This record gives sequence, C-alpha cells and structure tokens, in this order.
Amino acid sequence: MPRFLVFVLAAAVVAALVLVALRRRRGRARAALRDGPFPEAWRGVLERNFSLYRRLSAEDRERLHGLIQVFLAEKSFEGCGGLELTDEIRVTIAGQACLLLLNLEEADYYARLRSILVYPGTVRPMYVERATATGALAPPEEALLGQSWGHGTVILTWDSVRRSASAADDGRNVVFHEFAHQLDQEDGAADGVPYLENASALRAWGAIMQEHYAALREAVEEGRRTLLDEYGATNPAEFFAVATEHFFEQPVQLRRAYPDLYDELSGYYRQDPASWPARGPGEETG
Repeated sequence: MPRFLVFVLAAAVVAALVLVALRRRRGRARAALRDGPFPEAWRGVLERNFSLYRRLSAEDRERLHGLIQVFLAEKSFEGCGGLELTDEIRVTIAGQACLLLLNLEEADYYARLRSILVYPGTVRPMYVERATATGALAPPEEALLGQSWGHGTVILTWDSVRRSASAADDGRNVVFHEFAHQLDQEDGAADGVPYLENASALRAWGAIMQEHYAALREAVEEGRRTLLDEYGATNPAEFFAVATEHFFEQPVQLRRAYPDLYDELSGYYRQDPASWPARGPGEETG
C-alpha cells in the first residue's frame, strides 16, 4: 500500500477515535447536567411564566428540567436593543424550547443552534440586520416577533415570549414557532420536513402535511376562517411551525378539526397534549 494512503487511513482512524471520545465526553457532561439539582428559582420562573408547565406530569417536569439545564449550558444568549438578560428570560425561553424536545432524543438539543438573540419588544424599532442582494447589511423591512436562521441563530422579542408563554390556549407561541423551524432546518433545508425515522414515515408525513397545507392555502384564498393561522399558508416550513403552535396550545381543537394532522404531529413529537389537564394547579378557572 502506498505510504500516503497509510497516512490518510491513519489520520481517518485518529479523527474517528477523537470524535467518539468527544461525543462520550459530551454525553457524560450532559448526563451530569440533566441529573443535577434544578434551582428552585428556575422552577418558580416556569410556574409563574409558562402556563403549559403547570399542566405537565411530575415525571415530564423532571425530564424538562434536565433538558433545560443542558440547553442553558450549551446555548449562548445575548440581550439586544438595550435588554439586560436575566435568568427569568433565559429560563422562560429554554422551558418552551425544550418542551418540543421532551421525547425527541435524536433532536440533540437543536444541534445546529448556537445563539439566541433577545430584544425587548416590538414597540421599539427593531434593527436586526439582514443581508441585501449586494451582500450589504440593512435594517429589516418590518418589526420582528421572532426569526429562525438556518446557520444557528434564533431571534426573539421578550414581550412576545412572555405573552405567548402565559397565554397557553390561543394557538400562538413565538418560541414554539421559531424552534419548530430549528427542528425543520436541522437537515439544512427549511421545507417543513424535520428529521424522520425512515422512508415510510417520510411518505406519511409528506402526504398529510401537503393535504392540510393545500387546504389551508385554499381557505385563505377564499377568505374562509380556519383553526390554523393563515400564516401557515405562506409555505410548507411556516405550515409546520404554525401547526406546532396549535398542537401544543390548542391540542383538543386541533384533534377535533384535523385528527390525522394531530396524530402525525403526536407521532413526531411523541407527546399527546390533548390528554393533559385543561388547567394546572393554581390556574384560574374563569
């Protein structure tokens, strides 16, 4: 065998061994974070700010706590537009983002995501720069509630995050929406198709999502109201994000109106929010 091929093979073996070692080290670090004590102050933030948290079983809460601790350790948060970051902001965002991952072990904590940029609110001018056709940077065309970039960034506004976390039944949640995009974009394409286990699952997903996406587009064009927000008719990626919002926030209504869509999302997320109690302990009843 030529000497250079020996070197190439040796380098490949070394690289593979290093990768395995790094993954094992990361796995041990994550396990330590998941199993570590969850700060009582953080639990209080979730109970005050995140309505759906109060509806989770004790087992699901504990699993969510572990996910949150890994998420906060691995992702970078940055306050923008004069916003001073606090644990309340970080934990409120992480709790909602990690609810999507509750039973999605293969999602790997949004592996492509590196940073979350948080602005104070849409009532103030937003200056999140965007790339123009010439490559120059310019202000956005309109105010943002949130945005997900495929190269590892999510943009959120704190007022929208706080409002959607506390209102758990209006079908609108900016964190669910943007982090559904992150799940969608993990393969590098924003096409409304997250990672699925096999070709059969992919075919079933495509058929059901395309059917309901087309129906929503038709309803919007004809001016008919539907349970699903009309923004979902923009493209398949937005449809998946909007459907995710309704799945977690209006699960009973979604299951009643579109049972096959609900079942498909339930199979993907491995959760059944329609079975959660309508209200958690301490929530008002009227």
